Amino acid sequence: MRDIRPKNRVLALGSAGALVTATLIAGAVAAPAASADSRHGQDREARGAAVAADRAAKAGIDWQDCPADWGLAKPIQCGYVSVPLDYAHPYGKQIKLAVDRIGNTGTKQERQGALVYNPGGPGGSGLRFPTRVTAKNPLWTNVAKAYDFVGFDPRGVGHSTPISCIDPQEFVKAPKMDPVPDSEADKRAQRKLAREYADGCLERTGKAMLQQMTTPNTARDLDVIRAALGEKKINYLGVSYGTYLGAVYGTLFPGHVRRMIVDSVVNPDRDNIWYEANLNQDIAFDGRWQDWEDWVAKNDAAFHLGTTRAAVQAKWLQLRAAAKKNPIGGVVGPAELLSFFQSAPYYDSSWVPVATVFSKYFAGDTQALVDAAAPDMSDTAGNISSENGNAVYTAVECTDAKWPTSWNKWDRDNTRLNAKYPFMTWANAWMNLPCATWPVKQQTPVNVKTAKGLPPVLIVQSTRDAATPYEGAVELHQRFKGSRLITEKDAGSHGVTGLVNPCINERVDAYLLSGKVDRADVTCAPHATPKP
Repeated sequence: MRDIRPKNRVLALGSAGALVTATLIAGAVAAPAASADSRHGQDREARGAAVAADRAAKAGIDWQDCPADWGLAKPIQCGYVSVPLDYAHPYGKQIKLAVDRIGNTGTKQERQGALVYNPGGPGGSGLRFPTRVTAKNPLWTNVAKAYDFVGFDPRGVGHSTPISCIDPQEFVKAPKMDPVPDSEADKRAQRKLAREYADGCLERTGKAMLQQMTTPNTARDLDVIRAALGEKKINYLGVSYGTYLGAVYGTLFPGHVRRMIVDSVVNPDRDNIWYEANLNQDIAFDGRWQDWEDWVAKNDAAFHLGTTRAAVQAKWLQLRAAAKKNPIGGVVGPAELLSFFQSAPYYDSSWVPVATVFSKYFAGDTQALVDAAAPDMSDTAGNISSENGNAVYTAVECTDAKWPTSWNKWDRDNTRLNAKYPFMTWANAWMNLPCATWPVKQQTPVNVKTAKGLPPVLIVQSTRDAATPYEGAVELHQRFKGSRLITEKDAGSHGVTGLVNPCINERVDAYLLSGKVDRADVTCAPHATPKP
């Protein structure tokens, strides 16, 4: 999956917009075993989900041309599905979810149902998914003959009852504080910003909505969408956080899954959701950052930033120090730099653009860096979208699971990690710190596991992924019996199914078109490295 972040997502928390929507996963403490009360609540919610699905199956979706400002031209169609705000009260307040679709391009006989997509986040919109058909994306041509491509905005996102935590213009304003603290005073200032952000989520979104912003509720919403589409079973493609949504859906609704692909996998272990996942990510990001620096050094003829990783890293630290002393163009400090540069360890597609801007700066062109890394204050729609994506990210992860409330624990863990893995650690910590003072009750994560009716799930993962480390795919593979794991060795771009690698592309097609999986797990060579 390509990066779905609006340009220059930068955090309101005085840090860089570190882990951002295309993957955005962070971390939690070990969850207690489900109590009788929580089991009773889950039973009520399961019954509520069945009521809502039944209602949606009768109502269907009133498909229309998409609103002009959604940027989704015909023949893509748009509509809404109503779901309960709280599944324990299915007849109570309803919220609307935006969905879109494009019909299969093949014959009626070739059609195999709807393929529903989630790109990650939490906070990512899936509404662009049908444009893979209208843009004639060659990787999806065969699958498009058999499936309607269906996207949706999850609850709280975009056109689906959007939530907010801070004024969007305030959210993107730059320069922000350097995420790496120089003193205890810096840490106190960041803690204050995180507390204020958490309070802002409650104030601007309201307790009723904030309490229901969870992955299990989004999984229930997905099942209501399935029913509204008139499908007995769903075909699902989830990337990044979308893999965790898929894992929870497969656990709660195993008999409603026809085929499922999860790509770049969040480790679904309860002890990992979400605090530990965050810390593990910091380690993986540092490793992938070094992979990128090695590539920049290898291509010194193009970028002139040094012929070794150490030389390239020295240039990065030089740039960072310059931006800290005097923000470049008055707006690009260390936080903004990190928000821009982090896309290189995320996506191989960013390797050349990021290196080019980096190279231009040292050749005397500072404007390219300002254009790339500074917020565009005139882009109010983009800024609203950025703020909304970050609000949903925070709300879902903070409400999904218990987080440490002790600042000493956060401080100790992140100080220790930053000493060895400095690229993302503190930025990531500040981004997630609102969860330490979260104003609504935090839940216990679902125990992801195989249940009766779940078909073989196809898991796709690269070994050097920074946002969702490889261990997550292995963990889900063990939990979903009969699943198959395709490993892309020595690669690390986040979102593998969107890249050209015939070893993977052909297996994705075979699985979606015929349900076929290999007899054993498969290891594929890496896709081609970008060329400058």
